[in-house]
Amino acid sequence: MCQNEVMQRTRGRAPTGGRAGALSQEVIVGAAVSLLDELGERGFTFRLLAKELNTGPGALYWHVSNKDELVALAADQVLGHAFAAHPSLEEGAASGLRALAVAVFDALDRHPWAASHVSAPPTLANALRLLDRIGTLVARTGLPAERHFAVSTAISYYITGVSAQIIAPPLTHDATVGRDDFLARTAQRWEELDPVDYPFLTSTTQHLRDHTDRDQFVAGLDMLLDGLNATAAQPGEGERPAGGPSDSGRPGRG
Repeated sequence: MCQNEVMQRTRGRAPTGGRAGALSQEVIVGAAVSLLDELGERGFTFRLLAKELNTGPGALYWHVSNKDELVALAADQVLGHAFAAHPSLEEGAASGLRALAVAVFDALDRHPWAASHVSAPPTLANALRLLDRIGTLVARTGLPAERHFAVSTAISYYITGVSAQIIAPPLTHDATVGRDDFLARTAQRWEELDPVDYPFLTSTTQHLRDHTDRDQFVAGLDMLLDGLNATAAQPGEGERPAGGPSDSGRPGRG
């Protein structure tokens, strides 16, 4: 059964003696976000959530089917924080896409457990809003309409997929190992490689140790948007560069 089918199914009757009427899915998901931030996904349980909400686990099941569904809904709520940070669609296409992408990365970076749970293709409310906003901005670039879907989904997959790849690795390997230790161990392993077989990796270990995740994300994002600008500016692809009349090349990095 796909995720959106689970979300929309009929819940059935509320459990006898539960407090389903005193709760809402929004309240439950908000409390879940707070506990997931505190405990991580491995430490998060329905029993702890029920205790936090002063109710019984049965009342929670009236609103959500299981832990997987609840974590997915919580991750989607985190994604919604990016729209609060970037509410406007008034800017040019390139600057708007860049600001939106960075807002999503920052939101997921503040809640690392959520990064790997943002669905692609999107099925939940804020993931759908993200793709729709990306598509709306791409439509302003001057690219032919038949290119909008492919370009919009490619940008969406970069934002969500690369964010998950950058943010999640230390969590998936060992929850007790911090980011700096994880990078230091990885760099040490690279240093031990044969430089004849791995000339790039053995020469860049210090950059691995010292880089910031946000700068790494933005570097790839800017390359993607540079390519979008260049493509939109080609004869026959559109009448203006991706930034629109108000943008001159790539938006600033500030």
